[in-house]
Amino acid sequence: MGMTMTQKILAAHAGLEKVEAGQLINARLDEVLGNDITTPVAVNEFEKAGFDSVFDNTRINIVLDHFVPNKDIKAAQQSKQCRDFANKYGIVNFFDVGEMGIEHALLPEKGIVTAGDCIIGADSHTCTYGAVGAFSTGVGSTDMAAGMATGQCWFKVPAAIRIVLTGKLQPMVSGKDLILHIIGKIGVDGALYKSMEFSGPGVASLSMDDRLSVCNMAIEAGAKNGIFPVDDTTVAYLTGRSQRPWTVYEADEDAVYDQTIEINLDELEPTVSWPHLPENTKPASAGADVKIDQVVIGSCTNGRLEDMEAAWKILKGKHIAKGIRAIIIPATMAIYRECLVRGWTTDLIDAGCVVSTPTCGPCLGGYMGILAEGERCVSTTNRNFVGRMGHVKSEVYLASPATAAASALTGYITDPRTV
Repeated sequence: MGMTMTQKILAAHAGLEKVEAGQLINARLDEVLGNDITTPVAVNEFEKAGFDSVFDNTRINIVLDHFVPNKDIKAAQQSKQCRDFANKYGIVNFFDVGEMGIEHALLPEKGIVTAGDCIIGADSHTCTYGAVGAFSTGVGSTDMAAGMATGQCWFKVPAAIRIVLTGKLQPMVSGKDLILHIIGKIGVDGALYKSMEFSGPGVASLSMDDRLSVCNMAIEAGAKNGIFPVDDTTVAYLTGRSQRPWTVYEADEDAVYDQTIEINLDELEPTVSWPHLPENTKPASAGADVKIDQVVIGSCTNGRLEDMEAAWKILKGKHIAKGIRAIIIPATMAIYRECLVRGWTTDLIDAGCVVSTPTCGPCLGGYMGILAEGERCVSTTNRNFVGRMGHVKSEVYLASPATAAASALTGYITDPRTV
């Protein structure tokens, strides 16, 4: 039996010729990641274990992104603990206010993660980096602490689901619509501890931003990771960006998959996840009578440049509906700056939106857009659990940037193809 793409990466990092689903391995890590919420916990465990050095100060990444600039004293204390640790051990990839960005947009943008890598992060959406052909997965802060000290982590090798894409994405349909469609099809536990491996001719129609969005939400289907093949789009993205040489791994023709799902991208339409689970999907066109209060466009799922452009194209020269609060959050400082240079920020402000510096902010109910009782939000974030963005009696509807922007214009959930 052959190996999947993920299994090949894990085998190489474990120093083994072959691995099988269910096998326990100890693998070498290329990168370790933490943020301002998870790193302090990892630092506490690091010190409790008696560690006094890191395995490689160039391979540890600490990104302050959830509550920066700090929203309160607790957030300030957490950030200070991260700064102190980074200074003590000379952490090269430490990103603070002015340099920060949402971690899962920042690391690919800077070329810190690359094809063939084995990456762990103390954040569930670390699975994002499968978009560049890496194995990446979220872990707990204790595993992060051990990873920082030893450069290793243990894994149970995942089985895999193959998702074969045909056709191509149509106008106003994006990678976010694709992953919402998949989660709606298989459920939030449909890929539990499995690798979601994408293939087929339709992959070519997905931009890198689309792929990053898709892999970001693999965890919302319960997956261990999501991963795309390394093709011309990947190589073009990594060339001149990747900080290290990359390695291309391909699945064997006789690789074993637990399930194969075929999706014709031609048939996809703008999709929305109704409360209170990402699997509760319906076409955006079904939401015409759902009145909303707020729109959020940003997050590690949809705060990239193409996402900003999608919102801008719909909102420029228009104005959001009366009573709607529209919050736009570019995911990194480079994206923030580019929006300014291109004039998009001015157009979005003229449309009635507020534009923030990079932060996770409202996604996890932190700040910059908390919902009150009974309020509804269309958000480009990744989770819509009860109380996720505020009051337990508020509602979050997950959507693409195009759908979110269109909904801001009308005040109701709106198919972007109709505005």
